[in-house]
Amino acid sequence: MSILEKFAALNNRYDHLKQVGADPFAVKFDDIISCVEGVVNGKKTLLFGTNNYLGLTFDDEAKAESIEAIRRHGTGTTGSRIANGSYKGHQELERALADFYGHTHCMVFSTGYQANLGMISTLVGKDDHLFLDADSHASIYDGSRLGHAPVVRFRHNNPDDLAKRLRRMGDQPGDKLIVVEGIYSMLGDTAPLKEFVDVKREYGAYLMVDEAHSMGVLGEHGRGLAEREGVEDDVDFVVGTFSKSLASVGGFCVSSLEGFEILRLASRPYMFTASLPPAIISSTLSALRTLRAEPQRRTKLTANSRRFYTGLRAAGFHVGPECSPIVAVMVEQPEVAVMFWKRLLEEGMYLNLALPPATPNSSAFMRSSVSAAHTDEQIDFAVALMTRVGRELGLLPEENNVCAFPGPTAVFSGERLGATAATARALPQGAGAAAGMA
Repeated sequence: MSILEKFAALNNRYDHLKQVGADPFAVKFDDIISCVEGVVNGKKTLLFGTNNYLGLTFDDEAKAESIEAIRRHGTGTTGSRIANGSYKGHQELERALADFYGHTHCMVFSTGYQANLGMISTLVGKDDHLFLDADSHASIYDGSRLGHAPVVRFRHNNPDDLAKRLRRMGDQPGDKLIVVEGIYSMLGDTAPLKEFVDVKREYGAYLMVDEAHSMGVLGEHGRGLAEREGVEDDVDFVVGTFSKSLASVGGFCVSSLEGFEILRLASRPYMFTASLPPAIISSTLSALRTLRAEPQRRTKLTANSRRFYTGLRAAGFHVGPECSPIVAVMVEQPEVAVMFWKRLLEEGMYLNLALPPATPNSSAFMRSSVSAAHTDEQIDFAVALMTRVGRELGLLPEENNVCAFPGPTAVFSGERLGATAATARALPQGAGAAAGMA
């Protein structure tokens, strides 16, 4: 019996998926033309599955600074910061992020996944208690597994359920850490952060907010949900990633807690992972400056998200509970969802497919991520295409209410789609896929 035999059931489900349609977890791009366009199987394709919220992957200044960093400092660091030392750029980026968030400390990790892994597994030990929202990202759950603290799950976005579980703890000793997300990567809903802060205060707990999908998206200055809700002073740790709004790769944690710096010697995912290369550090610094200097990108992103979300909802699709750059469309039957995804790709639209059992409520859906770089015409095309294909697959009635938008496409019916971050939770644990916090 092979050591891989344990994955037989997963392999059978994957084979069945591929028989229904094209493999949604092995899409290959022939070329990437821009932030919102690529080439798949020789066909120009509109990208709605990239998490490229501010459209900065092709930013001229970021590219130039990244290239100059390679010329001056080489292609990589070849080791961890603990073993090989920190480059000047690492420290500059940490200072810039701490300043952006108004905190005194920052640690930069090599991925956003590792930021959650490193912080959660280190902050709470076997005598402490970790409270996780049931819909937490895989990196949060994996961080809890790497650590030794008992884990208590509370109902998604339910402060009352969290309070009830904290109340049951009574006077048990140990620190209590609550972890929630700003925007949840599967359905695009936000946490009721003010209520969670009230619970945190009442029970003397610490609060960590993962702003991976809300950094650059929410708040007057783009600091995320905590800024928008006016509770930044009550959040003890902010974790985030560079792979969304900052258009590169990496992760971070900022905090003002005294003694924070010792975590560099306590966090194994920080200590034993090679540090980010100079090119990534430089482009990330450039993107952070742009995020701060160009709030109009957030304004455009908000408008684009509303245009897409309301268009799909008007068409009759069952969309997520809130309007955000993450727009999820529920499809009852997984086989139909696969065919829907395949048809859209064939007709020039890329997004991601999410399938049970790893999705919230075991639903099948498609998830899209809107970008500030999308034009009104591109959004209208996507809505119209999804509406037409949805009708052809029987997901929508033949006649539906139309939703009129200004611009070249005057009248069309909205449609719903899916996108990248869905993939991380679209397959059972152990199935490799694109992650919401890569």
